[in-house]
Amino acid sequence: MRRIASTSRFLSVAAVGAVLMITSTVVGGAPASAHGWGPPGHGADPDAGLTPRTSFTMAPDGSSGATQGGEGIPNIDSDKKTIATYYGDPGTGLADRTDSPYIREVRAIVDRQTRQLRQIHDRAVRHGEKPAIVLDADDTTLWTYDMEVADMHFVFDPAEQDVWVQDQRFPAVPSMVGFVNTASSMGFTVFGLTGRNDDQKAATLANLTKVGYQGFTSDDFFTKWTGKGDSTQPAWITCATASCTTVEYKAQTRRHIEQDLGYDITLNVGDQWSDLQGGFADRSVKLPNPTYYLPSTNLPGVSEPRLAPRTRFTMAADGSSGATQGGEGIPNIDSVKKTIATYYGDPGTGIADKTDSPYIREMRSIVARQAPVIAAQCVVARHQHRNPAIVLDADDTTLWTYDMEVADMHFVFDPAEQDVWVQDQRFPATPSMTSLAGVAQRAGCTVIGLTGRNDDQKAATIANLQKVGYPQITAEQRGTQTYYTKWTGIGASQQPAYITCASAKCTTVEYKAQTRAHIETPSGGRYDIVANVGDQYSDLLGGSADRAVKLPNPTYYLP
Repeated sequence: MRRIASTSRFLSVAAVGAVLMITSTVVGGAPASAHGWGPPGHGADPDAGLTPRTSFTMAPDGSSGATQGGEGIPNIDSDKKTIATYYGDPGTGLADRTDSPYIREVRAIVDRQTRQLRQIHDRAVRHGEKPAIVLDADDTTLWTYDMEVADMHFVFDPAEQDVWVQDQRFPAVPSMVGFVNTASSMGFTVFGLTGRNDDQKAATLANLTKVGYQGFTSDDFFTKWTGKGDSTQPAWITCATASCTTVEYKAQTRRHIEQDLGYDITLNVGDQWSDLQGGFADRSVKLPNPTYYLPSTNLPGVSEPRLAPRTRFTMAADGSSGATQGGEGIPNIDSVKKTIATYYGDPGTGIADKTDSPYIREMRSIVARQAPVIAAQCVVARHQHRNPAIVLDADDTTLWTYDMEVADMHFVFDPAEQDVWVQDQRFPATPSMTSLAGVAQRAGCTVIGLTGRNDDQKAATIANLQKVGYPQITAEQRGTQTYYTKWTGIGASQQPAYITCASAKCTTVEYKAQTRAHIETPSGGRYDIVANVGDQYSDLLGGSADRAVKLPNPTYYLP
């Protein structure tokens, strides 16, 4: 509470200073002209600059969440759309099995490797070696996209994965059946090396056979021990701790294949960098996979900088870059999740740190910059009798949804569960935003709410807001509506006459922009919206505000 109070005092002092400076040059002048982005009179285009970032720097371990602002973190919904485009998924969670950017990219990789097989094989034989190829299973030979997305929604469930394994549900990874069978017919010994466990070995081999693979045998297929019964850690594997890392398990198994079994691993193929790290293969081939990331530290003393994930990405918010970027150029969704967690100070529980985090510090900085300017606009507009107001969105603008979105929903939005949170008034205040609302009110602005929540959630939302420190937010003030929720289409909750939309279902921008326009009309209270604050660009597009303030939110995207 001491931190909140001191922040509020700082903002009040700063606002007074800004007001004294700005009123000395603005009071008595012409009223603000266009309702554009930025300060009054900024320009004719109300939406100038209101576009999401498209370039990102992201470390695979999530550490960049401590260094990149919220707009510099790939938005998880945009990442999902990009991945769907890449796999030809129309939104069902099912990949296109015929043609997609993913299928074409894997085909190109496999075609290059197939052309080299004969030369690789013959060279090994000339040197008196037994040529072998080692292949991972999931997303190297067997394709898991439909399980990962349609079934699990990017939230891995080992029990459900075992159902898929035992039922042998997986199709082949595109182009890989032909590649493996060609290699086997040439005389390569084909080894499987997977993180699936011994209890899944028989079903995995049966699945491989069912989809057309030849050359895999039980003796040459390595699965991981369970620690139960006869399934124990092999003598050829020694690990630094009780639980072996992926690299320890896979690299030392490859060493066993070469040193104990006498093969030359001419090619090691996997979809994870941890499938490839640790040596004991003449060459490695990485297949693309942005749908999950299985990190593992390399073996002690082994440095393989080329076997490292990308850190720079180009991603359009609408997912269209999935058609133009290869798989390694799409932010891996597990890395995005870790980056978001770091940004919110989430230790892995899905619960944000409520005391300090990069997000809290960024919010504090934004409010410290914006509050004095907004307060000055409020004072000037009040002096000019323009009835000033600020408009605030709800979710992640005034009320903080992270714990619901992550700990409860795991980034898979559930409207029924969201309504439980709304009706129970569970949301804390978005960091620093109670201070912004208070400063604006004290400077003479009416605080107006405008949210995509519906009319059935209005009373609970206002009660939640007041409970966490927004006493100035009410349903009405001086006989005028000051909190707007969206109609349900049931009973008296119908689309207002002041909103017209291009189709039966209004877009967010149509609803919010036309509501702001209404607020500035006589029937809406004849307010002058000096600032419009939201965490989504769709909260801000469409004008009818002197200033638009975008708050950071990489946890969902509402276009």
